[in-house]
Formats: sequence, C-alpha cells, structure tokens
Amino acid sequence: MRINGQENKLIHNEMKEIDWANLSFGYMKTDYNVRINFRNGAWGELEVSSEEYLNLHMAATCLHYGQEAFEGLKAFRGKDGKVRIFRLEENAARLQSTCQGILMAELPIERFKEAILKVVKLNERFIPPYETGASLYIRPLLIGTSAQVGVHPANEYMFVVFVTPVGPYFKGGFSTNPYVIIREFDRSAPLGTGIYKVGGNYAASLRANKKAHELGYSCEFYLDAKEKKYIDECGAANFFGIKDNTYITPKSTSILPSITNKSLMQLAEDMGLKVERRPVPEEELATFEEAGACGTAAVISPIERIDDLENGKSYVISKDGKPGPICTKLYNKLRGIQYGDEPDTYGWVTIVE
Repeated sequence: MRINGQENKLIHNEMKEIDWANLSFGYMKTDYNVRINFRNGAWGELEVSSEEYLNLHMAATCLHYGQEAFEGLKAFRGKDGKVRIFRLEENAARLQSTCQGILMAELPIERFKEAILKVVKLNERFIPPYETGASLYIRPLLIGTSAQVGVHPANEYMFVVFVTPVGPYFKGGFSTNPYVIIREFDRSAPLGTGIYKVGGNYAASLRANKKAHELGYSCEFYLDAKEKKYIDECGAANFFGIKDNTYITPKSTSILPSITNKSLMQLAEDMGLKVERRPVPEEELATFEEAGACGTAAVISPIERIDDLENGKSYVISKDGKPGPICTKLYNKLRGIQYGDEPDTYGWVTIVE
C-alpha cells in the first residue's frame, strides 16, 4: 500500500463536537479516502490520501462522455461496539454490472472489499455511536481518467472511496411522505442506462425533483418513459406496495436494481408474504394498503399519498398518516440486521475486524 500526501503524519486536530443525533444527509470532511488506479490494463495498489480533490486531465472521459459510476453503502456501529457493513459484495457486483454497461474497467470484488474495509477502518472515529441511529455513508466512485476527445471508452480509470457520517435521508426519519407524479420529465429510457448506477440518471432527475419540492412534495414519482402507464421509480429509490399479504415491486429495464429492495423482498418472503416483481400500472396504486420508497439512504420511506395533479387524482396510501404495520416490521428487521440487533442469518453483514 502506498501512502500519499499527509497520510504518514498523525492528524492532531481534535475531533469536532459532532451532534450525532441531528446529522443531516450531507458531506462532512473525514480523515482519509482511498484510491486505486487502472493503467496499462491492470489495477494498481491501493493508495491512502487525505486530499479531498482529484487531479484530472481536462479531457478525461468522465467529464465529457459520462464514463462515471458510483455506489452507496453504509457502515453501522452496533450496541456491542462492532462495526458492520451491509451487503458490500452486492454493491461490488452492481458496480461491475455498471462497468459492463458503459464499458469501464471492472474492479474485482476482492479489490472493492479491500478498499471499503480500509477506508472504514481509517475513519472509524467518524462512525456514529449506536444509540444515535446515524451511520457512516460510504461512497465508491469510478471514473474514466484518460485524455481523449473521440467518443470511445477510456483506457485509464480511477476508483475512489470516501466516507461521511449521515443522519436520515428524509428529515422526518421513518415517517410517511407525500409524492407527486411528474410526467414531463423522464429519469431514463427502457433500454438506456436506468439499470446502471451512473451520474447521468441523477442529472436527468434534477428538474423533476426541483418541481416536486416547489409543489410541496418530498419527492417526484416517475412513470415508465415509453407509455407513461406503469410505475417506474420514486425519485432515486425503488417503489414497493403491499396488499393482500403480497409485496409487489415493479419490474422494468429502466429501474436500478436496489440492494435494499432485494433485501426487503427476501425478508418479506420469510415473513410469510408472497413476493411479486412485475409491471405495476398506475391505477393499481389505488389498491395498495401500504407502500414505500426504498434504498440505501432512507432504507424505507413510507408513502402517505401519491398525487396525480394532471388527472386530478390522489392515491392515499396511509389513511392515518402513519407507516403501516408491514412497512414498520420490514424496516425494523432490516435495521436490526444492519446494527447487529437481529441475527444475520443471511450472511449480509461484513464485520470490520
């Protein structure tokens, strides 16, 4: 392992007084990040850096042609003091899928794991205490770095991982939120990059998200780009609905395969629910007893209602404005596994030694 910059010096500055219980979901500077470069057809050694900036050529493919992929996962400090990382192999595999989709060099799963464990250990003092309900957000980033002006894949890449302590994604935490259907913007096309975790998908969502917030909603709700008939995603999260003891989530070639949703489907099945992954028409929203948006950031954000302003409809999911019993049970079970309060019978957690 090579050390860059000031890593070989002890950082003497005192830990700021962090209000762990009131953390926002945002960036906070931590001590170190880690980097691995791909050059001459091979991945190099892991480097540790305390520098927050990247030295990039102005003609790097990530800047011009969108050769950029990222992931998001979390580390949790348990009541027993142990630090657990949730499903990192799944994130590694999804990153490889994205690399295949936009022709980037694939980082081996073991190298991904090496980088994640290293950066978490180096920044252990930033992992929030158990009782705060906060966590350490881990952001792996892969970018094309070689200089070129022709539209073709880069031959050099940089893999970077940084971390930051975070609170809940939505200010209210585990509480219901209102959504609004936005038809005038599409997040992704059925045969586009929706199934990959690339920055362009999020750039495409910014205008719709801004409009939803201006209208007083927590987030935008997308229908499929081709027919505007089927449910796609809830902002940057997967959708699921509960009815007749069944967990239903949309199946589409434009939806990012959420690791949280995959986990919830397994938990729902083991709780005795039937699980269906299929196209879900908009009008079916009227039949759900519970519904939620799910992802790494929020785990589950229960849905209060989904308004279709263009057609003058309001699909009220939560009649009393509170999370439903199945959403609550799923949320508590998944969080329990993440924090070590529930046994990890699935092998989802990696304990940081």
